[in-house]
Amino acid sequence: MAAKINNNLRKDMANAIRALSMDAIDKAKSGHPGMPLGMSDIAQVLWSEHLRHNPKNPNWFNRDRFVLSNGHGSMLLYSLLHLTGYNLNIEEIKNFRQLHSKTPGHPESHLTDGVETTTGPLGQGIANAVGMAIAEKTLASQFNKHDNNIIDHRTYVFTGDGCLMEGISHEVCSLAGTLSLNKLIVFYDDNGISIDGNVDGWFTDDTAKRFESYNWNVIRDVDGHSLDSISNSINEAIKSKDKPTLICCKTKIGYGSPNKEGKESSHGSPLGPEETALTKSYIGWDHSPFVIPDYVYDAWNNIEKGTELENNWNEKFDDYREKYPKEAADLERRIKSKLPEGWLGKSREFIKDCNEKKEDIATRKASQNSIEAFAKVLPEMIGGSADLGASNLTMWTGSKNIKDNENGNYINYGVREFGMSAIMNGISAHKGFIPYGGTFLTFADYSKNAIRMCAIMGLNNIFVFTHDSIGLGEDGPTHQAIEHINSLRDMPNNTVIRPCDTLETAMGWKFAIENKDGPTCLILSRQKCKFQNRTSEQIAKITKGGYVLKDPKDFDIILISTGSEIGITMDAANILEKKGIKARVVSMLSTEIFDKQDIEYKESVLPPKFNKKLVVEAGSTSFWYKYVGSNGDIIGINSFGESAPGDKLLEYFGFSSENVVERAEMLMKN
Repeated sequence: MAAKINNNLRKDMANAIRALSMDAIDKAKSGHPGMPLGMSDIAQVLWSEHLRHNPKNPNWFNRDRFVLSNGHGSMLLYSLLHLTGYNLNIEEIKNFRQLHSKTPGHPESHLTDGVETTTGPLGQGIANAVGMAIAEKTLASQFNKHDNNIIDHRTYVFTGDGCLMEGISHEVCSLAGTLSLNKLIVFYDDNGISIDGNVDGWFTDDTAKRFESYNWNVIRDVDGHSLDSISNSINEAIKSKDKPTLICCKTKIGYGSPNKEGKESSHGSPLGPEETALTKSYIGWDHSPFVIPDYVYDAWNNIEKGTELENNWNEKFDDYREKYPKEAADLERRIKSKLPEGWLGKSREFIKDCNEKKEDIATRKASQNSIEAFAKVLPEMIGGSADLGASNLTMWTGSKNIKDNENGNYINYGVREFGMSAIMNGISAHKGFIPYGGTFLTFADYSKNAIRMCAIMGLNNIFVFTHDSIGLGEDGPTHQAIEHINSLRDMPNNTVIRPCDTLETAMGWKFAIENKDGPTCLILSRQKCKFQNRTSEQIAKITKGGYVLKDPKDFDIILISTGSEIGITMDAANILEKKGIKARVVSMLSTEIFDKQDIEYKESVLPPKFNKKLVVEAGSTSFWYKYVGSNGDIIGINSFGESAPGDKLLEYFGFSSENVVERAEMLMKN
């Protein structure tokens, strides 16, 4: 039976976090003790008195979400998970920051039970939390009934000065206020210190006023070391009906350290054995390293309480299932990330339709057609665009903005590319949705770190990048993507698909929806693309990422191309044929998917000893040498573009059938 909680016991519970954090960081000779020492009191109050969670089932769906946005303070979270009863034993605490441990330097959701999202790059955690709060609110609007609020949980966030200095925090917190995410509660660790010292020299914002201007409920000047003040602030935050809440907690970094409290020296380096001993003495902790008294473990243990909370919710769900069987089945399916029974047939039907229509349209328009078809089958699709919906074509006839509509399914992100991408990560991590979001490909760089985090976590996000090359035309080099596709291809666990027509686009969307192992980036054109006729065998091979689109017997040269350049490459192949040069054409819509095929298939498409290979793609060239080797050639672009009509630019930079023919003939002579 858990011990009765009094103020002395509450302090011991908070000090257990401090002790474990100091011990683990000292043992690793690496880590960030300052934040765990400073925020342990807040953590004690939140986790023991307010957070609804079940350590025995970290995936209980109606749990509150907790996000450690200032993820460098990871030992605070690991201590909480260990103490409350998650599958994180003391040996893992001792193994902090070591190879293959469940306690890496920054929290990683795929490694450690109870870690909701991978954090560390500052600002992204709070952005993920906004996504989780959006997911909770939107899912509640779709499934809750007048007599049963089956979706009802909060998202809590720890954040510090660093997160709030990052520009992404402005993007997402502004949107959170606009969307009235009242179940989002953020604790601001206002200790005035960052790595380089006192932040007064570079961070003098009035943070409270800033958040009030975002339409947040702001609770000012909370003593972050007063357990009662912290608890009262949480109770006040929970009462908010139409605004997210920022709780401004005044804390001392490195709390309790006689020589490092309030100093940057406690931020990112171990205290060391001597200072750790002095700190433990100051806080009244008289126990050996990694030893927690049984009465403290008993006070922290949340298994019984968590199991009761989940059991109560399961009973509530049983009632929901009995009254609303269709909705219950759909909710369970979406929580488990399973596609509906009719998905396979409907998607194949649409792909067949695309092949029969043979439309010559831009792949961004083909993408919109795919969204229109698939979203009707998948209510879990939740779309959006960074204020470019009319250009990205991410909306469909059933799109309803979540701000103004019950049962909404579309987010107007505003001009917030980075924020959008990180919010999508939070939506995906929450479960219940397949998020997709659009912007121009050149702005993928704004989103890049969030896409990278998505790839690390293996989340099922779909990033729609249109206006994919110099072909967009008059907007000029600031908007023309050059190196962007290949930088996305270089990212581990990220699948890039650059389709050449309506059929490849539809099949790219199908792959993206079914891909449960990481993000998919769809790279789409502004200009029209000619439909390519294929046999049924060729259509089947589109799923392999690269396939032979034109295959004359005893070919003399292989032309490899992607996207909008496939049209000119096919035209060039036909011209070469008239000149007596037989060209095989390979559509390489996804190098990631192609590279995963077996050796036999890959060599059947690109024979390794065949050295007459020419790549045609309107982007940087360095990536393609792994396919053409030192004897092949690449028609690409390694400079910035120009401002002119797209067709003029493509011709100017060499993306014409005539130039492809000329370069192919030159390659044949070598």
